[in-house]
Amino acid sequence: MKTEGVTVVDHPLLVHSLTILRKKETGTEEFRRHAGIVSKMLILEATKQLTLEDEHIETPLAPFEGKRLADDVVVVPVLRAGLAMLFALQDFLPSVRVGFVGLERDEETAIAREYYQKLPKIFASHKVLVIDPMLATGGSFDDTLNLLKAKGAKHMVVICIVAAPEGIERVRKHHPEVPIITAAVDEKLNDKAYIVPGLGDFGDRYFGTEL
Repeated sequence: MKTEGVTVVDHPLLVHSLTILRKKETGTEEFRRHAGIVSKMLILEATKQLTLEDEHIETPLAPFEGKRLADDVVVVPVLRAGLAMLFALQDFLPSVRVGFVGLERDEETAIAREYYQKLPKIFASHKVLVIDPMLATGGSFDDTLNLLKAKGAKHMVVICIVAAPEGIERVRKHHPEVPIITAAVDEKLNDKAYIVPGLGDFGDRYFGTEL
């Protein structure tokens, strides 16, 4: 399903894995496995527009005119939950350059505070994938996209597993040129700025740090 600027990836295997992620009884090992499945399917969708160039190769039997990626890709996971999606992406792009932005949510205000930043040199020609499983208020993505623009990024894609309408609205308002790829658009944010129905705190569930 696609609305302006937002693509919701619809595939039976993705829907199945996302349901397992949402289930409160799902343990850490199973959560990690299905987070990887969902992340890979989103990444495939987000990279459909990467360009290719010709490459002449030899198969064991004959010459062959193949293709190779022509774009330089940079991935920027928003710490720490974005690391979960990075692990999945590296299966496809093992040599991809990686930048990090560390944002910590204040549980009282739901406003993210930056505590770490380490980025490679970014050129206007780079295709930049910004990954974070949850697009809630949109603050973390908004801040990260602003930072990347200041560093020279021109072609960016947001990839998340679950999005709230409020977060989508904020990103679309401030960055209308940046497409959003997600597995689900949920109902709303609750009074603590968590996505409903959502799947809880993704980072805690993935890394096994739930109390």
